[in-house]
Amino acid sequence: MQTLNIGPQVSTRVNDPASVDAAVLSRFSTRAFLPKAVDRTLIQELLELAARAPSGTNTQPWKVYVLQGAKRDELVAKTCAAHDAIAANPALAAEYAEAYDYYPEKWVSPYIDRRRECGFGLYGVLGIGKGDKERMHQQQQQNFRFFDAPVGLIFTIDKVMGRGSLLDYGMFLQTLMIAARSRGLHTCPQAAWNGFSKIILPHVGAGDNEMVVCGMSLGYADEAALVNTFKTTRVSAQDFTHWVE
Repeated sequence: MQTLNIGPQVSTRVNDPASVDAAVLSRFSTRAFLPKAVDRTLIQELLELAARAPSGTNTQPWKVYVLQGAKRDELVAKTCAAHDAIAANPALAAEYAEAYDYYPEKWVSPYIDRRRECGFGLYGVLGIGKGDKERMHQQQQQNFRFFDAPVGLIFTIDKVMGRGSLLDYGMFLQTLMIAARSRGLHTCPQAAWNGFSKIILPHVGAGDNEMVVCGMSLGYADEAALVNTFKTTRVSAQDFTHWVE
């Protein structure tokens, strides 16, 4: 296993902040990837960097399953079959409940407005009409194909951990995604996988004590894909910041 040379953290200077900014600003949820393989050593390097993410009292609650090749394809096939079955019989959705509430039970503004803007914007780029349930289903299913990325990542956490550990996990995931950008890779974090833990956990060999946090697609973006032209908006910092002086 590669060990990164961290050096004296307190005195390290970032000499090229523009590159750090570029990695942050160019990260987006990539929804189309090239079939180009990602070297295992590079994946390991990204995970070593992500491991430097902060966590409460250094608990480091993350556990990562990396899927490539046949095992990736098998998970895709199983999950897509379940997704199709739910579409044919919505009552089956009860068998695939999420282990934790990612979204609120009741939506309110401004969050529902931003959600709708994102959904309408994405489907608008793809030319999917509001009532086109079949194309919506197929686009949603791209999640369970890892958007054709050659690498699928599944993240789990020990069920004993508290909600604060999900905050730690978010910092781990962001660190991983920024590290990927710095090496020419793109990602798509995916909560869509959360409801299919009964398929995922035994497939990856996870223990009964583990809970799926999310999935992620990792690879080289297809720059010619129309879907990758979609860009979400962000609220200005001045709109969510309150200066208390």
